[in-house]
Amino acid sequence: MIDRMSPVSEDELHAFIDGQLPADRREAVASWLAENPEQAAMVAAWRAQAEGLRARYGAVADEPVPERLKIENVLRLTGAPKRSWIAMAVAASVAAFAIGGGIGWFARGASAAAPSGFDMLASEALDAYKLYVVEVRHPVEVPGSELAHMTQWLSKRLGYDQRIPDLQAMGLKLVGGRLLPGPTGAAAFYMYEGPSGERFTIYCAKSGVTQTALRYKEANQAAAFYWVDDKVAYVVSGPADRDKLEKVSKAIYDQVDKAAVKRS
Repeated sequence: MIDRMSPVSEDELHAFIDGQLPADRREAVASWLAENPEQAAMVAAWRAQAEGLRARYGAVADEPVPERLKIENVLRLTGAPKRSWIAMAVAASVAAFAIGGGIGWFARGASAAAPSGFDMLASEALDAYKLYVVEVRHPVEVPGSELAHMTQWLSKRLGYDQRIPDLQAMGLKLVGGRLLPGPTGAAAFYMYEGPSGERFTIYCAKSGVTQTALRYKEANQAAAFYWVDDKVAYVVSGPADRDKLEKVSKAIYDQVDKAAVKRS
């Protein structure tokens, strides 16, 4: 069994970003990052770089290598016997030239913009949803029955008042919440459960912008609506049923908006 309190290595941090850690160790690393904001910021930067590379080159990475770049075709262009050292030397020169062209071919999608910090936050939230939504015994740190304590604790850790939405009218019970590391610092994470066992989560963290329009994102049978209101970013994640998720998100949006009006 993995020791959840053992030191976190750099290799584990990279595995955490890539989703390669066992579930129990991933939870331990997430908790460690929540207590170490500098390392959390570093991991967020690494994740942003990885997502940026995927966004730019993911579509072409799976494409076959062009025929002109295959070594046999490079050798054929030289007209020399395959096994001669001259052929290898000439092939190396031609390959170097071809690789230059290959880079141009591979990077033709580089004009696509890297994801914004706001989009990265949505990706973080979806990762958290997929990680904790399957947990049976430990989906949250503080149960919904301790609402007052959870509200006070997370408000203090995030640096602004938490207004945890009440979704009972929609048949969604508050399971509880937890503290997570986020791209811009600490993030609050709340989980709700419906009568048939479906789960929805709210991930919120400070944002560098004041307000944005509502956006939608899907990722492997999960989806999220996300927006910024009064310099706080919200990501509502759930199963990839857009209509249902939109209704839940709207109910949350309305309560968040009313809270923001009261604060102002």
